[in-house]
Amino acid sequence: MNKIAIVILNWNGRQYLERFLPSVVMYSTYPHVEIVVIDNASTDTSLEFLSTTYPTITRVVLDKNYGFTGGYNKGVQHIDADYAVFLNSDVEVTANWLDKPIEHLHTHPNSVAVQPKILSFENRAMFEFAGASGGYIDFLGYPFCRGRIISEIEQDNGQYNKPIPIFWASGACLFVRLQEFIQYGGFDDFFFAHMEEIDFCWRMKSKGRDVFCIPESVVYHVGGGTLTKENPHKTYLNFRNNLLLIYKNMLPKQALLVFFIRFFLDYLAAIMMLLQGKPNDAKAVYRARKDFARHKKAFSAVRLLNMQENVVAQHSEMYTGSILVDFYIRRKRRFSELSIARLFQ
Repeated sequence: MNKIAIVILNWNGRQYLERFLPSVVMYSTYPHVEIVVIDNASTDTSLEFLSTTYPTITRVVLDKNYGFTGGYNKGVQHIDADYAVFLNSDVEVTANWLDKPIEHLHTHPNSVAVQPKILSFENRAMFEFAGASGGYIDFLGYPFCRGRIISEIEQDNGQYNKPIPIFWASGACLFVRLQEFIQYGGFDDFFFAHMEEIDFCWRMKSKGRDVFCIPESVVYHVGGGTLTKENPHKTYLNFRNNLLLIYKNMLPKQALLVFFIRFFLDYLAAIMMLLQGKPNDAKAVYRARKDFARHKKAFSAVRLLNMQENVVAQHSEMYTGSILVDFYIRRKRRFSELSIARLFQ
C-alpha cells in the first residue's frame, strides 16, 4: 500500500493551524496517511500548539525561514512516502479529497503532479485566484487558470468539472510523486515563493510528464496568508520569478522574442501602477527586472541542462495567444471563451 504524506509548511501561522487543521485531520482517513508540519523557524506559539493539541502530527523543525521553496525542499528530506500533498496552511479540505487525486497518480504513472479544484474559502461559489481548476500559460509567459483570467474570477457552476491535463498545478494543494520531486530538484530555492510550482511543472512537462487537474476533489483556499495581494514584495517576486521561469524553460529562440516584448509590457505595467497610486509596486517591477538581469547569468547552466533534457518542446497546454490581448482588448473574461478551451472540453 502506498504511503501518503500531507505536508503543511508553517511560519508563524498558529491561527491557520487552529482554524484549518481540524478539517485535514477529519477528512484525511485514506489508508497509510501521515500529516507532517514543516516549521520554518516560527517565533509564535505554533509548535507549542501542535505539541499539546495534535501530538500525533509529525513536526519537522527547520533552523531558519527558508521560504516556501526551501522549506519544502529541506523538509521533505525527512519524509518517507510515495506521494506527498503540499498543502497550504490556509486550506480547508473536504470529504474524500485525497481519493481521486491519489487514484489518478496510482493508475497514471506518467502523471507527476495533480491539483484538485480550488475554490474560495470566503466566497465558496467562486473559484480561488491561485489555481482555480487548473493552470495554463500563454506564449509570453503569463499564467492564468481555468476559472480565473488576470483578475477576473469565475463562479463555479460545474463548468470545469472534467479532469484534464493542465500546464501547471497550484502549490496551494499540490499532489506529487515524492521521490521524483526530490530526484528532479524539487522547487527552485532561488524563487523563495511564487511561481515555483509553475517552474517545477514546466520542467516536468518538458521531460514528457503529465500534470492534471482532478476537480472531483475540492478544497477551499483563503489565499494571501503570508503576502497579501496588495504587497510590493509579492509584486517583486511575481515579476522576477516569472522572468526567471521563462529564461530557464522556454526555447532560446522563442525566449528572445518574448523578452523583447516583455521589456515594454513590464514597464507599461509599472507606469500603470504609478497612475493607480502604487509607486512602491512600480518600484518593485523595476527592481525585479534589474535583479533578473543581474542573476540571469547564474542560471545559464541550469537553462542549458533543461534544454538538453527536454523531450517535449511544444505543449498543447501552452496558449499560443496573448492572455493580455484577450482580456483587455477582446474583452474575454472566461476560460471557456479562449481558443485553448476547445482542446480541453
